Amino acid sequence: MSSLSVSSVPAGTPSSVWIDVMQAADGADVDALHAAAFGPGRFARTAFRLRERAAPVIACSFVARMEGRLVGAVAMSRLVIGGKEVGTRGLLLGPLAVSPDHRDVGVGRALLGQAVQTAFASGEPYVLLVGDLPYYAPAGFQRVPPGSMVLPGPVDPMRLLMALSPSWEGAAPTGRVEGAA
Repeated sequence: MSSLSVSSVPAGTPSSVWIDVMQAADGADVDALHAAAFGPGRFARTAFRLRERAAPVIACSFVARMEGRLVGAVAMSRLVIGGKEVGTRGLLLGPLAVSPDHRDVGVGRALLGQAVQTAFASGEPYVLLVGDLPYYAPAGFQRVPPGSMVLPGPVDPMRLLMALSPSWEGAAPTGRVEGAA
């Protein structure tokens, strides 16, 4: 298992925070973190519905540990926008969760940065997510133009965000958003 020192975490972040690639053995701790962060309502969200039909992309999914304890996690799943046969494959980021006692110290931003950087370095053209623009904009996310994508459930169009890879040429993909293998 490779451990990455969190060098990109903002000043003031505890130096004992480590980011590791998510492993199967992390499953129970990640599930508990999600339950604490999002509650039972997480299963009804559109992003969760997308992830149900999407293959996880473990190489771009990470956990944060502090003193051996899992304190944060971010997952990536495979998406296709524009139809499974002809659409553009990319990634859905989420959930991104940090334990309540470790929020506001940069753990979430470090996980976000590592996941997006790894996705783009591995050739992914985009990362899509549902979230708050002020939090995600520093990582390169912008609002998706309303009506340009169709999701399998309701999403506040002001919270549908996308970051395009710096190597991507052309317009952002449009059309139906589906989980993919």
